[in-house]
Amino acid sequence: MLASGMLLVAALACLSVLFLISVWTQKRLLGKMPPGPTPLPFLGNFLELDTEKFYDSLLKIKEQYGPVFTIHLGPRPAVVLWGYDAVKEALIDQAEEFSGRGQQAFLDWFFKGYGVVFSSGERAKQLRRFSISTLRDFGFGKRGIEERIREETSFLIQAFRDTDGACIDPTFYMSRTVSNVISSIVFGDRFEYDNKEFLSLLGMMMRSFQFTATSTGQLFEMFYSVMKHLPGSQQQAYKEMQGLEDFVARKVAQNQCTLDPNSPRDFIDSFLIRMQEEKQNPKSEFHMKNLLMTTLNLFFAGTETVSTTMRFAFLLLMKNPDIAAKMYEEIDRVIGRDRPPKYEDRMEMPYTEAVIHEIQRFGDIIPLGVAHSTIKDVKFRDFLIPKGTDVLPILSSVLKDPQFFSNPNDFNPQHFLDDKGKFKKNVAFVPFSVGKRYCFGENLAKMELFIFITTIMQNFRFKSPQAPQDIDVSPQYVGLVSIPRKFTMSFLPR
Repeated sequence: MLASGMLLVAALACLSVLFLISVWTQKRLLGKMPPGPTPLPFLGNFLELDTEKFYDSLLKIKEQYGPVFTIHLGPRPAVVLWGYDAVKEALIDQAEEFSGRGQQAFLDWFFKGYGVVFSSGERAKQLRRFSISTLRDFGFGKRGIEERIREETSFLIQAFRDTDGACIDPTFYMSRTVSNVISSIVFGDRFEYDNKEFLSLLGMMMRSFQFTATSTGQLFEMFYSVMKHLPGSQQQAYKEMQGLEDFVARKVAQNQCTLDPNSPRDFIDSFLIRMQEEKQNPKSEFHMKNLLMTTLNLFFAGTETVSTTMRFAFLLLMKNPDIAAKMYEEIDRVIGRDRPPKYEDRMEMPYTEAVIHEIQRFGDIIPLGVAHSTIKDVKFRDFLIPKGTDVLPILSSVLKDPQFFSNPNDFNPQHFLDDKGKFKKNVAFVPFSVGKRYCFGENLAKMELFIFITTIMQNFRFKSPQAPQDIDVSPQYVGLVSIPRKFTMSFLPR
């Protein structure tokens, strides 16, 4: 008994020494890092971070420690950048140093560092350069893609007409339309709106996208090393992502069987051709895993972000009928009822352009931003941030920065209008992030939002079963992404 007791004491002493060494090492590191609340072993700052109100928790910490601070997501330290000045200094002024892709636990669990969005280093550079170039070849940002958007919008208008003014949930109406635009580039074709496989894919995307916004999704970010082995909604979200990957794999297999290297039909064909060209290069980033994950990145991001923004748009315009009325007047005056809207019309429609920008600012789809990381030791302000440290540029804090938006918590198109009613740009408008890792789908998204919104309003008036004052425009979930509440509405022909 005495011997076993001494062994226990010795073991506890060893553990205590190891714990003290760990704390000492962590304090040495934190001495160079921005300040922040003291973390607990393994738990990190869990007690300070409300997983249901994550942004509000960060705001409280910011008020105590300033616009650059350190939090621990479980055992993992991350530097938080708050407000326009801090985000600009890091992502623009020191863009290269902060160009690594930081950890997003759920998405890293699935993508494992492959694909254009969640990779780093040379892989990210090569895939990004190839993706931008190839998408341009297929009309990305050009008149060709505008015609494709307008064509797809005509299918949406007909689908709304077929509802005969009934009260509907617009979620899948919008996601089908938005998804078909990117699908025509990535897969070379669109889906019929009643295609069961298509609807199943959209459901998978929506549910996995929503998971990252839930309380469980925030817990997973902190304790993924344990939670990925436990039952729960994270396992279902992972299965949804696997279902999407399986679909992409089937599409790739179909393209492989009919590939003509001299005539690429879509993004997948172009990637397959590049794979053939580099098959003798053992270090090539153009291989099947990166093809599957990059294609899934484009398909997913090109669907959910814009369709979610559109749902916020419907809610906000029904909540603010006076703003909608001014848009109707401008649409009728500039475009009329006899021709479909064109993207260039926005140059003569400052109010509509301001409202669409305000929808994006207020909707705040990616409030926490996508994590970056430092690619080397970085001197930032009075701190030294070690290589490989996760950095969270809080886009919501920029979109709500009172230095640039007079009433940041209010929905107000005047944020983007000058005293003469002309549209004015705002450097703090960063829904697509900034710097070397900004979303290269920005121009497509802007074109889609303008054409979708103006065409729908040209043809319909919106009606909610609720009075404007009863419409709740606050999001249902806020985490990595922001998800609007479910609602129904009617589309009444004008």
